[in-house]
Amino acid sequence: MKFKAFPFYLFLCLSIVFNSGVQAQKNDQKENVKDISPLFKSGSILAMELTYSKKDMLEFTNDSTYIKSQISYLDNFGHKKDMDAELRARGHYRRSHCYYVPLWLKTDKEVTKGSAFEMDKKLKIVLPCLKSKKSNDDVVKEYLAYKIYETLSPYYFESKLVPIDLEEQLNNKTIDHELMGILIQDDDQLAAAYHGKIIKRNIHPQSQDPVCSARNALFQFMIGNTDYSTAYQHNEKIFYIDDKIVPVPYDFDMSGLVNPSYAVVSVVNNNELPITKVTDRLYRGFARDEQILEQVRQEFIVHEGQVFNVIDQYQTLFTDPKEFAEARKFISEFYEVIKDDRKFETKILKKARTKLD
Repeated sequence: MKFKAFPFYLFLCLSIVFNSGVQAQKNDQKENVKDISPLFKSGSILAMELTYSKKDMLEFTNDSTYIKSQISYLDNFGHKKDMDAELRARGHYRRSHCYYVPLWLKTDKEVTKGSAFEMDKKLKIVLPCLKSKKSNDDVVKEYLAYKIYETLSPYYFESKLVPIDLEEQLNNKTIDHELMGILIQDDDQLAAAYHGKIIKRNIHPQSQDPVCSARNALFQFMIGNTDYSTAYQHNEKIFYIDDKIVPVPYDFDMSGLVNPSYAVVSVVNNNELPITKVTDRLYRGFARDEQILEQVRQEFIVHEGQVFNVIDQYQTLFTDPKEFAEARKFISEFYEVIKDDRKFETKILKKARTKLD
């Protein structure tokens, strides 16, 4: 395999090289809280190549069945590494609506020994949904959501932005796609990193840690996301960490921050929500002691500068400057709400839920 997208990769490296020290410092600061694997601790770009047939991926993989493949990546020294791997499609909506299929990547411990993937043998790969000019920018915006939550919460999925050269096998020919992707930490790895446990049963949000639950809900309001449920673990996972029941969110492509062309407002138990587009914010958190919500509100306000530093750090990765400007403006509008007492009461406190849908 050859890295046909190497100039693209080189551009990305140059665009963020001056920020790599900031990222490394941030990871070092969290080292005593969370065990971070080398893959995610490194601030360097990891360029990857994938090869698969979309037809085979949809026809021959399911929740337990993978197809054999091979991935290639460039290490920190620019050396190409080939590695046997297994892939399968994931998700429900995207399998039937998207051109690019989101993936699970699984590798064997003997294969990953000594590699960047040694501690992460199973990973989610987020890819763009559609073949369009803004699809890669959509991925970068979703990545921003992961990095923003990482700034706001001590409990989060590790994520890594990766340029991917996808070689699609189609009708006896190969089609090249230069994509942006995100590697997402596996549930088991997150639990191990925090020395915690995965909780697989459903737990009512009001039985979850109140601060973590409120922080999660306010973040979802921040990015304009209603496509989640902490009660039923839809785009959320529940963990037992530090003697607390903690929700941890993922998959933000249907949020107002990302605002892809295919986004639709979630339908909850066949009930439509009182918003018409994903950029309309709706608070979906549960009623809490107002002191809890005020504590979380102040956390977000205190971290405002860091949040915008995260956003600005990745500005050069956008192919369309308007997409970056819209994403930044969307977060600015959130801060206009939570820094205004009246708006906070109207849009957050009075919208808090008292029962499950």
